Amino acid sequence: MPRIQQELPRTLGELRQSPYSEAKLARRTVKDELRQNLIAKMKCRQPLFPGVLGYDDTVAPQIANALLSRHNFILLGLRGQAKTRLIRLLTLLLDEEAPYVEGCEIHDNPYRPICRRCRDLIEEEGDATPIGWLNRDHRYVEKLATPDVTIADMIGDIDPIKAARRGQDISDELTVHFGLLPRANRGIFAINELPDLAGKIQVGLFNIMQEGDVQIKGYPIRLPLDVMLVFTANPEDYTARGKIITPLKDRIGSEIRTHYPATLEQGIAITAQEAWIKRDSAVEIRVPQFIREVVEQLAFLAREDKRVDKRSGVSQRLPISVLENVVSNAESRALRAQETLAVPRILDLYAALPAVTGKLELEYEGELKGGDAVAREIIRVAVGKIYDQYLEGVNVAQIIQWFDLGGSLKVDEAADSATMVRQLGGIQGLMEKVKALGLGSSEPDALRVSAAEFILEGLHAHRRISRNEERGFAAEERRREPRDEPKGESKKGERPNFRKQYN
Repeated sequence: MPRIQQELPRTLGELRQSPYSEAKLARRTVKDELRQNLIAKMKCRQPLFPGVLGYDDTVAPQIANALLSRHNFILLGLRGQAKTRLIRLLTLLLDEEAPYVEGCEIHDNPYRPICRRCRDLIEEEGDATPIGWLNRDHRYVEKLATPDVTIADMIGDIDPIKAARRGQDISDELTVHFGLLPRANRGIFAINELPDLAGKIQVGLFNIMQEGDVQIKGYPIRLPLDVMLVFTANPEDYTARGKIITPLKDRIGSEIRTHYPATLEQGIAITAQEAWIKRDSAVEIRVPQFIREVVEQLAFLAREDKRVDKRSGVSQRLPISVLENVVSNAESRALRAQETLAVPRILDLYAALPAVTGKLELEYEGELKGGDAVAREIIRVAVGKIYDQYLEGVNVAQIIQWFDLGGSLKVDEAADSATMVRQLGGIQGLMEKVKALGLGSSEPDALRVSAAEFILEGLHAHRRISRNEERGFAAEERRREPRDEPKGESKKGERPNFRKQYN
C-alpha cells in the first residue's frame, strides 16, 4: 500500500483532526471542488485537457467557463469529435482522494451523510465511524443512453429481497436499491447520447438538476445528491432517433459545440497521436509527410463532398483507421519482399478502402454511384490537392512526354523497392522530381519509390496521364486540340482547379 494511503485518516475522529476537516469539506460540493482545482490549474498555466488537440481556443475555454459557473453542461457535436474523451478528462480536476463513510453505496460525505444507513452508523459509532477513501476514477460514472434504460436503472427502486433478508418493512428507507445516479454521488455522472434516453427517464433527471435531489418510487425518501452532470449528444439525434425534451434542455446550464479539426495541420497532429503506427514489427516503418497529408486531406474532402451525408459527419476515426491500414499494407509488402524498411505508397491508400467506405454515410447520389467509387474519387482528388502543394510550378513535361510517346508502367505491388526504382528510373525525368518532396538520391529506395509513385498519381489526378487496371500508368487516351475544345470546358491536357471545385 502506498505511503500516502497509510497516512490517511481511518476514523471520523482522525478525519476531524486532519487537513480534511469539517470546516473544509462539510459544505464543499463537487462543483466547488472542480471550480477550485480548475482555478489552480489556470494559475499554473497547466493544460486543462492534455491529449485533446484543436480545442485550445474554442471548446476548452467554453468548458472552463461552464465549470467556473458551476454549470451542468452538454457537449453537442458529430461523431468522432472527442466528446467522451473530454468528459472523462474532467476527473483530472477532482481531488486525488476524497473521504467517505466506509461501506456506503453512495459514498456519503462523513460530515453531511444523506442515507439512512450512514446517519444511523455515525450516531452509533461517533468518532469511531470507519472512513474509506475514493480516488478520482471511482468518482466518475458513465452511462450510454439506450431506449431500454429504466427509472430503476438510473435512480433506484425498492428491493423486496433486501427487505426480506433484513426483516424490514418494504417502505423502510434501508430497503432501497440505489441506481447509477445516486451511486455517482460526490462525483461526476456522464450520460452519452442523451437523446436516446426515453422521455420519461429524462423527466426523472429534473429534480437532481434543479433541486439537487431524487425521489424513489414515490416513497418519502429525499436524497439531496452532490453530483456534477455532463451530457453528450449528436445534433442529428434531435430528429433521427430521439430528442432532448425542452424542460431538460432548459435546465442544462451550458451547451457547448464541438467540431472537427479546423486545419490540415491539426488533423495530422491528431491522427499521428491516435493512430497505431509505432508498432512492434520485424521491419522499420517510416511514413512520408506527403502520405500523412493525403490521408488527412481525404477526411477533409469527404466532409465537404455533396455525396456524403453532412448530418452524420465524417469521424476523425476515418483518417486514423486509414493510416493504420496504409501502414499495415506497406508492412505486409516489406515482409513479403524481405526488406527491412516499410514505406507506405499511394497504392496502399486504395488497399485501405475498407477503412473509408465503412465510415461514410452517403446521400442518394452517392448511393447510386457506390461507396467504393466515391471513396476512390475522393482519394484521387486528395492526391491532386497535396500534389499541388509540393509540385506547383514544377516542370513535368518530360514525364508526360514519355507516356505520350507510348511508355507505360504497371505498378507491381509485390515488387521489391530496388526493382521498382529501376522501373521508375526508366521514366524520363521522374526520379529527378522527387527532390521537390525533399528527397535526395541518397534516400532509401522504398522512400524514393513512394515519392515517385505519388508524382505519377498526382499527374493522373490532374488528368495529365491515365491509369487503369490493365495498363497501369499510360498516356491520356484522348487529347483534344485547342480548336476542338468546347466553349467553357477545360482542355484535357490542363489540370482541373481542385481548389475552386472543393473550396
